[in-house]
Amino acid sequence: MKTPLILIAMLPLAGCISFGAKPPPTLLTLTSVSSVPVGQNQDSATAKSITIQTPVVPQSLATARVPVQATPTSIAYVTDAQWAEPPARLFARLVSDTVSSRTGLVVLSTAQSIGDPGGLLGGELRSFGLDATTREAVVTYDASLMRAGKTSVEKRRFEARVPVSAIDATSAAAGINQAANQVATEVADWIGR
Repeated sequence: MKTPLILIAMLPLAGCISFGAKPPPTLLTLTSVSSVPVGQNQDSATAKSITIQTPVVPQSLATARVPVQATPTSIAYVTDAQWAEPPARLFARLVSDTVSSRTGLVVLSTAQSIGDPGGLLGGELRSFGLDATTREAVVTYDASLMRAGKTSVEKRRFEARVPVSAIDATSAAAGINQAANQVATEVADWIGR
């Protein structure tokens, strides 16, 4: 007799319980302006190859939320803006597509690279969000490149800043996508030289 009464008493509370934040209406992603044509065959036996690692990120980017540099020492997040997957993976995929289409290099996954001693691109994605003080989307990537057959490591910082009209999800998606494509293009041109 007590069990049904307890269940009935708890029923109104069921609508109040939430196991996570309400997801935004849409999720953000990146779109590459450079891609390999469908059906194009690539072979690491006849072309140079490179492995592009997922970049290391600071804690502020180790989330699906879009950071906003509010002041030089504080970070907020864009309301109702969330990436479809971690920014580091989105950026690595964008760089892979861009490098493959612009350089002719065969881009391998980490698992595929075990049998192919090609080049290696790694690095740190330091900024991937908005700057409220300048109203810009900012992508900063510190790259490290080990070219095929060499033991030395080349390092270079890439940064792109794109003006945004507002600090919101729509502006963040368009601005960061444009800045990330600009950085990916510069990285591909650096690798391809």
